[in-house]
Amino acid sequence: MAEPLILLDRRPGAGLVAQLVAALRRDILDGRLRAGDAMPSTRGLARELAVARSTVVAAYEQLAGEGYLELRQGAATRVAELGPRQAQGPADGGRSDAPDAPASPAGDSPARGLVADLSPGVPSTVRLDERAWRAAWRAAAAHPPSWSPPPLGVPALRTAIAEHLRSARGVHCAPEDVVVAAGTSEALALVARALVALRGAGVRVGVEDPGYPAGRRALERHGAAPVPLPLADGGLELGALERALQRRGRARLDAVMVTPSHQYPLGGRLPVADRLALLELAARADAFVVEDDYDSEFRHTGAPLPALASLDGGERVVLVGSFSKVLTPWLRLGYLVLPAHAGLRAAVATARAELDTPVAGPVQLAVADYLGRGALRRHIAATRREYAHRRRLVQDALGDLDPERARLTAIDGGLHAVLELPDRAAERELVARLGEQGVIVAPLAQYAVHEDGAGPDAAGRPAGPAGIVLGYAGVGDLALAAALERIRTAVGP
Repeated sequence: MAEPLILLDRRPGAGLVAQLVAALRRDILDGRLRAGDAMPSTRGLARELAVARSTVVAAYEQLAGEGYLELRQGAATRVAELGPRQAQGPADGGRSDAPDAPASPAGDSPARGLVADLSPGVPSTVRLDERAWRAAWRAAAAHPPSWSPPPLGVPALRTAIAEHLRSARGVHCAPEDVVVAAGTSEALALVARALVALRGAGVRVGVEDPGYPAGRRALERHGAAPVPLPLADGGLELGALERALQRRGRARLDAVMVTPSHQYPLGGRLPVADRLALLELAARADAFVVEDDYDSEFRHTGAPLPALASLDGGERVVLVGSFSKVLTPWLRLGYLVLPAHAGLRAAVATARAELDTPVAGPVQLAVADYLGRGALRRHIAATRREYAHRRRLVQDALGDLDPERARLTAIDGGLHAVLELPDRAAERELVARLGEQGVIVAPLAQYAVHEDGAGPDAAGRPAGPAGIVLGYAGVGDLALAAALERIRTAVGP
């Protein structure tokens, strides 16, 4: 490997990080540094250049965010391959743990003419601590084989999840409150079957519209009827929820499913006052609350808000979580945290026994070890910085568009943004045009209960806003910048 050519201007205000980034970027683009080449260690390069190690670390992190370098904890930093990202396929509506997710138009191999697959819900794995990851799997492999994992989950993983939620979300739960599941959809299947066992046939669950399509289908497949509820300011409209909870007989709701920390896909979040009001409405109607704590780890503006489960006192909130976004969808691993309601807990245990245990024991042991090492906490911190950087790229490229044509929203947290458009016709046209140019995005229509936009909500309004959902987490900066340029051109100034 050729050594990088770096000459730094030491005058005050010259900006050492910016100079180092520019020099390394030039060497990569000129071919002096080639794909796969190992970069000097941050300590070694800092010593050679007589700069602080933090300067080299910052430069490497920026270049990794731009797609020029591959950072792997516990391994050498290497020059990245500068081709477009392989299409990974959206998991139904961008949530990457749905078992029946349709394939991306691009399939599982690089698409011809693909610029960037911005399907939402694809996380970045470049910051994964490989040393801790491999050590976790070695530790799992060292356990003697068993007949099958315990139905509710391996005790070590249930303990690790409880500790993670205590430190990360302020949710105080015991390992006995945790039930391991194969992702969010399977967790919701357990909830649906438990509700049917408790309340009988005809169980009705309020769902956000637009919202998580695979979640709705999981409820339906296991006997619960989803009831669409409109949104206000990107979050659940409490007035509509109250009216639905006050209905009599079998028309009333038995539960409501909500994403209060980062509504999926519109990105709103419920203020604390609204969270408390939601819990009060549910308590008055004797309804359960299913809290999908989606994207709570990745706030880009404002302080994190408390989980509903931490405000409820352990009475009626079922917390649903997944490792698909914070680690990788490959694990197919999620969990439930159950309230103290004895009937619900017994019904979930029965549902778990009926559906068997879909998460292999070694997977559970490996993830328990990974959490126990503190590796997940470090991984979330690293990816949060990476996603915040990509969010700024999206905001810089699309934040100043003519609001009559398009409006950028849902960027306060998470792994995606929404570009709201005037109507569904404009949505269909933009999705098709971008697809022809090698940019894959998701239409907002696929998240609505009435995908054609014709079905009114309870108040007689259109089913929901029009627009596109674009994920920015799992694609390098070069491909993202190219895709954003095409989006901006397609929308117009």
